[in-house]
Amino acid sequence: MLTIPSRLIFPLLRPLNPPKTFSLGSISHLQASSMAADEGSNEQTVSLTEWQGWGTDSPLPAMVVEVVKELKDSEREMGTEMKFGGLGSKLKGNLRDIEDKKKKSVYSSFPDSEKKLQFFTANQVACRLLGAKGYLCQKCWLPNEDCMCSKIIPCSLWSGIKFWLYMHPKDFLRQNNTGKLLWQLFGIKSASMCVFGILEQEEIMWDFFKNSGKETIFFIYPNVNSSPKSVQDIKFHSPIMNDKIEKPLNFVLLDGTWSNSTAMYRRLKEKWVSIWGEEELPCISLSALGTSVMHKLRPQPAWDRTCTAAAAAGVLSELHSNPEFNKLNLDKNSDAIENSLDVLLNALTERRVRMGRSVMRKEKRYNNCLLE
Repeated sequence: MLTIPSRLIFPLLRPLNPPKTFSLGSISHLQASSMAADEGSNEQTVSLTEWQGWGTDSPLPAMVVEVVKELKDSEREMGTEMKFGGLGSKLKGNLRDIEDKKKKSVYSSFPDSEKKLQFFTANQVACRLLGAKGYLCQKCWLPNEDCMCSKIIPCSLWSGIKFWLYMHPKDFLRQNNTGKLLWQLFGIKSASMCVFGILEQEEIMWDFFKNSGKETIFFIYPNVNSSPKSVQDIKFHSPIMNDKIEKPLNFVLLDGTWSNSTAMYRRLKEKWVSIWGEEELPCISLSALGTSVMHKLRPQPAWDRTCTAAAAAGVLSELHSNPEFNKLNLDKNSDAIENSLDVLLNALTERRVRMGRSVMRKEKRYNNCLLE
């Protein structure tokens, strides 16, 4: 959960006039980087270094740059300040209703769902970037006073495996997000973040998939296909011990709440159909999932569902049990993820205790299953 202290204040979002202000593509990736470089010194917008510091090597998202610039311009021109706080760095105080109406007006002005998604995601990401600056550690996404980075021990992952964290924007910079642990441990080349609705990152991911080939891509998502595959069905088509593997196995993890995962899965499926013409994504289910330690803070809706990092640990553990992969130390990588989950849980628990908050999430019941 992203909680911003009241001392962090940011500008009032002035009325927008689409499509002039948000033309969704009016500036290129290179122009976005140039804007950040030229204006970074006066904090007009987010810099490329700052953006990549949060766990990515992708270019600056053009529309996020536009949103941040609008917010900064409003602060200077109107002399009115607003506060971000709570889950997702939402606007707080008396201005919230006014600004919600403005955003809804811009959102409804876009003619199709694609542009609406891009606008929604850009606003979510921009607010989190502004709210987190100087407050959250860029590596572990926890408040600086609770930073756990010194307790995370990085390790190398076999080059034949690459994780993709397909992250919902509401999970971006979320303190109890577990997907971030993967690139903390293995690095951003072995675990890449791709935010749902950020075109620059989605293009990078799908271009990588096209170059790798559809037979190398697996989506970790349970009970979707009529006959889902298991990890044991995976075959590697290159020499296992080759140091330079150009086409690794790509494991896509949907990183967000289960209620948000439906839209994410649908977007992935639509893109898959447009590229390869196949109606079903190559989904795999894990055979031996235990309850994640994070269940105390972030309950899962069913027994076959777990947090993102625990799912990655399960993939590596089950691959290790395959004789073809059992010499690659994947079991140690799996253990490293589990250990990092313990570190994250302890850090979040200690913070909650210090702030006088409950260390257990309330569980809601709906249709006979637990929901967050």
